[in-house]
Amino acid sequence: MIFILAITGLCVGVISGFFGVGGGMLLIPVLLTLGFGIKQAIAMSVVQMVFSSIFGSYTNYKKGNLQINEGIWVGVGGVVGAVIGSFFTDILPSNVLEYIFLALVIFAFIRVATSKKPNSTQEEGSFSKITLFIIGVIIGTIAMMLGVGGSVMLTPVLIGFLHFPSKKAATAGLFFVVFSSVTGLIYKLAAGTFDNLNLDITYALTLGIASVVGVVLGIKLKDIVHDNRHKQFLLIMYLVIIALIVNKIFFQG
Repeated sequence: MIFILAITGLCVGVISGFFGVGGGMLLIPVLLTLGFGIKQAIAMSVVQMVFSSIFGSYTNYKKGNLQINEGIWVGVGGVVGAVIGSFFTDILPSNVLEYIFLALVIFAFIRVATSKKPNSTQEEGSFSKITLFIIGVIIGTIAMMLGVGGSVMLTPVLIGFLHFPSKKAATAGLFFVVFSSVTGLIYKLAAGTFDNLNLDITYALTLGIASVVGVVLGIKLKDIVHDNRHKQFLLIMYLVIIALIVNKIFFQG
């Protein structure tokens, strides 16, 4: 199992760096397929996201691709939302979480697929701090409920509503994951979630460490791909995730 999880972490890390996602939106369906329960999969994905988002955002910053300004306020809101979402994760039934997850990925696919041409005149600081904070709270809450980093919602919002280029939105999305995932991990450790689930922490650490290697490769790939092509790959990823979760809900029970 350790070897399988290491390969999984590496692949998810590549996807995380390339698409700017925490990795949970793909990792959770894979872990469900491997036989883990939904709440175990969520806990493991949070650990993986901490590794990939921090290292990936640092790499993007060093390359000059990450503009922090507005992202800070969305991130602070995400911290508040992550605490709220972690609480709901512990009380909502597993089947409800699965249906919410499916609906969220379908929403993401539709928003990206119907997005307009990127807005090249988008100015930094054009949104109020309160608005950005509220967006962060909402996204952070849902993100931690589902064990995803939040970019599954933030990236479609940036592309579909604010008309960000795909790669710029991906970089911002991964930065948001830092705030939500770290807060979610702290909450779960304090609440003894890993002990309550009888989950071997070695599994989660294996995923996280392997994803660090993968995220570097993913960012390198992202930097050399044209933005339009990047958007097409993003849509393909959403379709794969939809197929995996539909298979889990309707065919594997």
